[in-house]
Amino acid sequence: MSERVVVADEFGGTRADAGLAKLMGISRSMAATLIAEGNVVSRGKKLGKSARLVAGDVLEVTVPERRDPLEVVEEVVEGLKILLDDDEFVVVDKPVGVAAHPSPGWVGPTVVGGLAGAGFRISTSGSPERVGIVHRLDVGTSGVMVVAKTERAYTALKRAFKERTVEKVYHAVVQGLPDPLEGTIDAPIGRHPGHDWRFAVIEDGRPSITHYEVLEAFGKATLVEVHLETGRTHQIRVHFSALRHPCAGDLTYGADPRLAATLGLTRQWLHARQLGFDHPATGERVTVTSEYPQDLAFALEVLESGEA
Repeated sequence: MSERVVVADEFGGTRADAGLAKLMGISRSMAATLIAEGNVVSRGKKLGKSARLVAGDVLEVTVPERRDPLEVVEEVVEGLKILLDDDEFVVVDKPVGVAAHPSPGWVGPTVVGGLAGAGFRISTSGSPERVGIVHRLDVGTSGVMVVAKTERAYTALKRAFKERTVEKVYHAVVQGLPDPLEGTIDAPIGRHPGHDWRFAVIEDGRPSITHYEVLEAFGKATLVEVHLETGRTHQIRVHFSALRHPCAGDLTYGADPRLAATLGLTRQWLHARQLGFDHPATGERVTVTSEYPQDLAFALEVLESGEA
């Protein structure tokens, strides 16, 4: 869809993204996206988002058709493995670069879409784009994740995560050597006051508790096992960064880019290793383990060889 927009006098001299947003009645981020994609033309030239609008100019704006960001697209997700298929739930090995479910701003593959593409039919009261999702892993974190298939499993697993009866075990490679070698990090986490996309330990944050123990020390980095008592966004990454031992490869939270390059990492070394929970129907304990993916295994081999 194309649209011609005349720059009113009051918007003359206004920054392009801010002015376009007001002229079209859209968000500033959407206006910035249209400009960045080259969809806004003024006087025969593509407009830059920091350019200044000129009163009386006619903007040629092309608004491309976009799919609903919450639409579940059935797809084959490369690397998405089924670790356990039960009548009540399915446990998957989520690869890096895959989100749990569709959301605004995310256009990549999802666990929900991958399961739909693999023929799994989920029947729960969860919203259509989050059907069966009882917990999430970050896009940049790989590992074991359970998805409810039935309403009974959805209700039981949601309650289990809320009541903290689910055992969530992660393995992480962190820079340096934590002291003590085994301990608990009890520090509240909230939105970073200066960066919306990051989190931080802040006084009025939500209670967050991380237990850890060192498995193997390599000098520049250490393999640790982590047990989460709470499940805040980026919890492990934030807590170890606060200890000045960020996850290797986690540039967002202060990791050394030189070590990341040596280890061949393009993301944080963090893996959801094991998940333990009570079966929604039988009550028996279910424990599922995920092996390290190729990129993390390679980084560990470099550390073990002493080449890092």
